[in-house]
Amino acid sequence: MTTRSRTRGTLTLATRGSDLALKQATSVQEALMDERYEVDLIEVETRGDQIQDELIHQLGKTGAFVRSLDKEVLDSAAEADAAVHSMKDMPTDSPDELVVAGIPQRAPPGDLLLTADGQTLSELPAGAVIGTSSLRRQAQLLAQRGDITVEPLRGNVDTRVEKLLAPSLQTEHEQRIEAEQDEMTDNESADGGNEDEDEDLPEFERSIEEWFNGLSEIERRALERSVETEYDAIVLAEAGLQRSGLMHHIEYDRLDTATFVPAPGQGAIAITTQGETDATAQIREAVDHPRTRVETTVERTVLAELGGGCIAPIGVHATLQGEYVHVSARILSGDGTETVSGSRNLPVDNHADAAVQFANKLAGRGADELIAAARVANETDDEDESDE
Repeated sequence: MTTRSRTRGTLTLATRGSDLALKQATSVQEALMDERYEVDLIEVETRGDQIQDELIHQLGKTGAFVRSLDKEVLDSAAEADAAVHSMKDMPTDSPDELVVAGIPQRAPPGDLLLTADGQTLSELPAGAVIGTSSLRRQAQLLAQRGDITVEPLRGNVDTRVEKLLAPSLQTEHEQRIEAEQDEMTDNESADGGNEDEDEDLPEFERSIEEWFNGLSEIERRALERSVETEYDAIVLAEAGLQRSGLMHHIEYDRLDTATFVPAPGQGAIAITTQGETDATAQIREAVDHPRTRVETTVERTVLAELGGGCIAPIGVHATLQGEYVHVSARILSGDGTETVSGSRNLPVDNHADAAVQFANKLAGRGADELIAAARVANETDDEDESDE
């Protein structure tokens, strides 16, 4: 009687050390372990992790979160068999020997508008401050609401949510303290003396202790956070919020992917390897999702053909529908006042070449001019700019 091998081999995956990156890498690790592979993770610090006080598009070179990981894969002396990336962070140009071995089924690709009280974009008041670090999101926000203000926002998903929640939670905390102090004062002067109750303070049924105990962990951290900018809303990728386990801790509104077009590859994870190795074949067989690969190939092909990289606000979203891939694209000026949009059904059996033709149509309709203007603005800026 033969004994079945417990494992099919060992794989080592390189990942960034941020909470979200580790959760993405862990999801890949678990998928491979389900296929009987032993999988180790190694954390790599990238330039995007090292520079915390600049917007992502000001980090200098495209791929601020990517190239250090891929170096681990391409370096023969390194341990990594593969690297795990957020696909939207990946540059469209990469070394010839680098292969995208696996693209697991992606999470929802769209963006969310997060507020403390569940308002939609149209319900926000004039002058509302919305936080984002993305040129694409900024331009699409301004295109829909030219009367709002977009302010920079950096940090991991938890940090951004904390920055949104902090002002309202801290205000409520101060009001509760004042109300409790007033109640104590009233009780002490219950002998009929002059009561000067503050009618502007709201009434609270629960004590401060009961209220605090009912807060989630992220709300408690927000309560202690020092915030320079008060945001009325922020915009995040739904995939990031979902993977961070925060969907049930914050009010949000889904932004329509037809008008608020996601970044190419948003919501998808890409696993890169060096050439067609055993690791490449093993990962492809274990985790690659054909539908997601087709959709993201269309999105990234359009991006590559337009040549905008992350210097221009570009959204591309593809959905496989039977024999066709429906693709929508939107290219904007930085202030959202100019836009070139289009959509088309591409034949699935020729989706990559058809995506090139679609991109060329957009370029001919003025997308290339918007991208060229963004490139000039980038080159003349006082700071280096790059990755979204």
